[in-house]
Amino acid sequence: MTNVLRPRVLVTGGAGYIGSHCVVAFLQQGWDAVVIDDLSNGHPGAVHAAARLGGRDVELVVGDVGDLRLLHNVLSRRRFDAVAHFAALKSVPDSVARPEAYWRVNVGGTATLCEAMRAAGVRRLVYSSSASVYGTPDHSPIDEDSELRPESPYGRTKILCEEILSEFVSKGGWSVAALRYFNPVGAHPSAKLGEHARRLENLVPLVLEAAAGRKGPVVIAGTDYPTPDGTAIRDYVHISDLAEVHATALEYTARSPSGMFVCNVGTGKGTSVREVVDAARRVTGIDIPAVEGPRRPGDPAAVWADTTRAREALGWTSRFSLEDMIASAWAWRTSHPQGYSTI
Repeated sequence: MTNVLRPRVLVTGGAGYIGSHCVVAFLQQGWDAVVIDDLSNGHPGAVHAAARLGGRDVELVVGDVGDLRLLHNVLSRRRFDAVAHFAALKSVPDSVARPEAYWRVNVGGTATLCEAMRAAGVRRLVYSSSASVYGTPDHSPIDEDSELRPESPYGRTKILCEEILSEFVSKGGWSVAALRYFNPVGAHPSAKLGEHARRLENLVPLVLEAAAGRKGPVVIAGTDYPTPDGTAIRDYVHISDLAEVHATALEYTARSPSGMFVCNVGTGKGTSVREVVDAARRVTGIDIPAVEGPRRPGDPAAVWADTTRAREALGWTSRFSLEDMIASAWAWRTSHPQGYSTI
């Protein structure tokens, strides 16, 4: 039997919601994957599910991406062709309450990872960035050249991490793709992989918890925005679309041997809060209760992505509709009411 030498990617934060879905996409594209995750937000069940869906074993190393000795050990044990970096704290409200943790984990972890990569001779990286770097835009859609003015410590750490990566790129020989994505939603079409959230903050999971009778009515935060129905507009992208673009970006770093590529990831379409709630009612067949509430401080009226660069440079466009996103999330939610803890 011929021993096929596959390319190998180290996936930091690969036991989390986004990282685990991307592991599936990497495996299906022909990569082997090793995951590092401290399991503070991730779950080993996500790695096991990703391995089954991808058809190959995935090693899980439990540890902190800020642990330089651990990274040296992992990267020296075998050959790695690239890194996909998802490990980070990601809650905007939590970052306001605990900014020091976000500097340490997000910024410190990225700097440590780059140091370990340089020592190991690994120069290709796909970075999980965020549309939070833009803050409240003057207009939408937002393109990659829009002014960066984040409004939370979380958003500021994402900019600093991009700057760290840019510094390494400037020395030559590094190829980095930083993907600034908007609002990931949904689950794997198999309903075997989804979001195991310890804290619910995002709209769709909260709406589906209300549909399942686990929460009170959905609170529509603000109904007086200058939008067609008065509620805030956001760009929601299916997690499987997001995983696909990460795999595409990983290949892009091979074709671009040196440079820093920054790209928005979204559908290029804005959807209001009322439209999300109405879509969830149609998908679930449940009259999900909702009440109107005041605006949340700092929430912009309308934010969605200009996806021209993703289409032209990567040949990628989103495929799934809002109904697809909600249906897949609902299938995961109903089959795994306790997440990966469901027996």
